Amino acid sequence: MPNSLIRKAQFTFWKYAEGRAVFEFQSFYLFRSLLRKLPKGDGHPVIVFPGFVSSDLATRPMRGLFRDLGYSTYGWGLGRNLMVDHKREQKMRNLLRNVYKKEGRKVSLIGWSLGGVFAREVAKANPEYVRCVITMGSPISGDLHHSSAKDLFSAINGDPSEGANENYRHINEPPPVPTTSIYSRTDGIVQWEGSVQHDAPLTENIEVPASHLGLGFNPFVMLVVADRLAQAEGQWKKFDPSGLKRLIYRTPVSKSAKQTASEDEKVPEEVASETRAETGLIPQVFKRVMGS
Repeated sequence: MPNSLIRKAQFTFWKYAEGRAVFEFQSFYLFRSLLRKLPKGDGHPVIVFPGFVSSDLATRPMRGLFRDLGYSTYGWGLGRNLMVDHKREQKMRNLLRNVYKKEGRKVSLIGWSLGGVFAREVAKANPEYVRCVITMGSPISGDLHHSSAKDLFSAINGDPSEGANENYRHINEPPPVPTTSIYSRTDGIVQWEGSVQHDAPLTENIEVPASHLGLGFNPFVMLVVADRLAQAEGQWKKFDPSGLKRLIYRTPVSKSAKQTASEDEKVPEEVASETRAETGLIPQVFKRVMGS
């Protein structure tokens, strides 16, 4: 967490203002007819991963919208997002593989909050099945203190093992597919700094006006997601916030991966690779992301 007392005060204010998500939910249905006019899809499959403590029920409105826009949409089908273990990790990977085989096309992955961390890690494990990844308010920077839900997650899942330390060092590495991080400076659950990924040819960060709990309903967010999904496979380009879009969206310049690597302690790659293989990537990483 930034040391600035002003920044801490801002985050505290927005945390108690998360109730505004009710109005974002209402606006989703108020503008539902207009949202149907967003760019149409090409029919490729989309899997949506819910946030921590949430379920497919929360992502149903968004999935319904993108189904109307022409996509084949799927929930994650694993109930409430509470526990993280190797069994659940394998189920997420199997879901991606099964949808890919069923549809015969690469799959786009959308993740809300912790669900975005899941989406990224699943894409890292099987990039050959993935078309693009879109995260919304996800704690992907590698800083343990960026999520205010970390204590609850730790209480439910327990403390991470020692082997998780090396896995955690790689949480901020994007998957080798086009990856968009959507975040809000007024997020009251995950500090916006924790959602900014490294600047790279296949990564982008897009700032939106939204609460954390409203990211999955906010019409401005739906516009960005629709724009990203509608790009032809193999022709991905970064979001262009020109014209009137500049009044709503921002695309900040993030720290490069090389800069961050030079600031961190170096670990021999053979040691890091061996540790990741032994401990199981997803459960250990998430316990460090959300744990204390």
